Amino acid sequence: MTAPATTPGRRSRWQIAGRLARRAVRMEIGGYQAIYRFLFRRPRVPAGAAGFSYHAPVLAVTIAFIVVSAVELVVVDLLVSRWPAVRIPLLVLGVWGLVWMFGLLFGMLTRPHAVGPDGIRVRSGTEVDIPLAWDEIATVTHRKRIAPDGEPQVAVDPAGHATLHMRMQEQTNIEVVLDRPAPVRLPTGTEVVHRIALYADDPQGFLAEVRRWATDDPGT
Repeated sequence: MTAPATTPGRRSRWQIAGRLARRAVRMEIGGYQAIYRFLFRRPRVPAGAAGFSYHAPVLAVTIAFIVVSAVELVVVDLLVSRWPAVRIPLLVLGVWGLVWMFGLLFGMLTRPHAVGPDGIRVRSGTEVDIPLAWDEIATVTHRKRIAPDGEPQVAVDPAGHATLHMRMQEQTNIEVVLDRPAPVRLPTGTEVVHRIALYADDPQGFLAEVRRWATDDPGT
């Protein structure tokens, strides 16, 4: 008997589920690594490079979520303390959620953007790390921009140029124009882009470090 053929739609659903599962595992492992790096003061900044944070716009909200989660964990544990069969699973789930949120925060703290002798590294927590060598970069400018509602992470302008928006609270303030279109790896797949817009807490310091290291003096 011949096995029934798998339909493209079903195959696609399994592929999507597989990608989501792999991404979840990577995030989980990355969170634990970030906690380790934070506790032992080992940020991921290349040798000779300067790190530039980007977490300021979301720091207060993230800390608030962590505090609320910690309080909720204690309150729920007290409420169900008489029922061990309920208490233990909820306690495990609550501790896991709290640790996950610390991993999210420490991922931003220990993986800053970096500017150094080899080029620029664009980061976003534990999931995005885009290395750009100086010979791949045409210009680096200070350009503050607020994303319009519904704009995708990779937006294509009328000229066909794709821009990757690495936003924090829907804003960016640095634009890196590439010398030529280049593929970048994102959690959702690989995209070919012409520009990368990112957010830095200290854009002027970022640009000063670019001027220090750029061999061809990208515009500022």
